[in-house]
Amino acid sequence: MGAGALADYELLELILFRAIPQRDVKPLAKQLIAHFGSFADVISAEPALLREKIDSEAVVRELKIVQAAALHLIQGAVLNRPVLSGWSALLEYCQAAMAYEKNEQFRILFLDSQNALIANEQQQQGSVNHTPVYPREVMKRAMNLSASSIILVHNHPGGDPTPSRADIEMTKQIIEAGKPLKVAVHDHLVIGRKKTVSFRQLGLI
Repeated sequence: MGAGALADYELLELILFRAIPQRDVKPLAKQLIAHFGSFADVISAEPALLREKIDSEAVVRELKIVQAAALHLIQGAVLNRPVLSGWSALLEYCQAAMAYEKNEQFRILFLDSQNALIANEQQQQGSVNHTPVYPREVMKRAMNLSASSIILVHNHPGGDPTPSRADIEMTKQIIEAGKPLKVAVHDHLVIGRKKTVSFRQLGLI
């Protein structure tokens, strides 16, 4: 019947059984989802937090393998393809990659002249509410990759994706740094737990 027929705890149960065979793992699956919130929250949880709830390194390893596989699968749908025509796939990838991070991350998606994604790189990782970003370094990397345009992406670990004044100012600085180099900023995405906000849609770019 396909993956869609499985409840979150049932899918997690199948994964747990691979690491803990010959044991009823349904109670553990339900306990983990109750504690972390969802299947996605469980597989995205920090290993240290998982170890607090599961006394099994094999389970932690299995969950991290599943998370890595999921991210690679979603990334395959956007890499080397026109980003602007596959916008929903791009948003899904960014949400999966960043929405569950505990600290703020700043990523840059580098696009070629055909708007195909040629690189997706994490530039900085900061604290729970701040990531230092340097426009000169952003443009230096864009030139190294011969990128024609970029999409800025960062997450708000607190959950609310509303852009801060610092977010807006930093975006303006990067746009200005790119003008003489003919590197355009297509958008700046802010990833929250349940929602993604686009600077372009808000009229901020």
